[in-house]
Amino acid sequence: MEKEVKVVVLIGAGSIGQAIARRVSAGKHVLISDIKIEHAETAAKTLSDAGFEVSTTIVDVASKESVNALVSKAVSIGKVVGLIQAAGVSPSQASVETILKVDLYGTALVLEAFGHVIEQGGAGVVISSQSGHRLPALTIEEDKQLATTSVEELLTLPLLKKDNVKDSLHAYQISKRGNSLRVRAEAVRWGKRGARINAISPGIVITPLAKDELEGPRGDVYRKMINSSAAGRPGTPDEVGTMAALLMSEDGAFITGSDFLMDGGVTANYFYGE
Repeated sequence: MEKEVKVVVLIGAGSIGQAIARRVSAGKHVLISDIKIEHAETAAKTLSDAGFEVSTTIVDVASKESVNALVSKAVSIGKVVGLIQAAGVSPSQASVETILKVDLYGTALVLEAFGHVIEQGGAGVVISSQSGHRLPALTIEEDKQLATTSVEELLTLPLLKKDNVKDSLHAYQISKRGNSLRVRAEAVRWGKRGARINAISPGIVITPLAKDELEGPRGDVYRKMINSSAAGRPGTPDEVGTMAALLMSEDGAFITGSDFLMDGGVTANYFYGE
């Protein structure tokens, strides 16, 4: 009798995505996708050398055609039981337009597409950011729009028009707030399939992307945030992996539609520090 193949899809082959995949993919097939195939293949070698069954493909989360192709490849391998959406760009890496297209639209597109194929008992995580928690409160209507507007109309929202988005950091904050809201709304739809979806909002976690920020124009601000936080240090990808492992396991079976801030107390200090 042929063994049933269970698939975990990793989108974004960076350090955090890999750390999560290692925690949740034992006995499963890991499909690693990235906009740069060489990144996916590097991650695949690391996981394969550690005993995981792995395959790779390219994906552009800002392209509906590309995301649909990824879904098709995943279901051709087996039953999709896990999704790790860790793809994204940072304020120092991209323009306002690119950030909104990749981080906001791309995540909404991925959640919608995989929401059609996720298996009963399956679970997913979206890697968001502490930045979404520092954006000032939006109106109830703006929250609802970010959460529920159809994917193809999402970028046409008045909130996202050029005159309303000040700079790349502002675009990033709105995108990450949108990720949290989108996860909450998608949890309802995923729940109808017996599946769960949550978000994790890490603070400064040492990855190549974080190093770009620390070496960029906001580096001093980032270092001040770290030094004044309760933890007094940046996080590690493995710590995010530990949280994701809870959310994607049976131990987290009562958790869905939530966004978990894990930033060592940076946001707490931002609002209530001396």
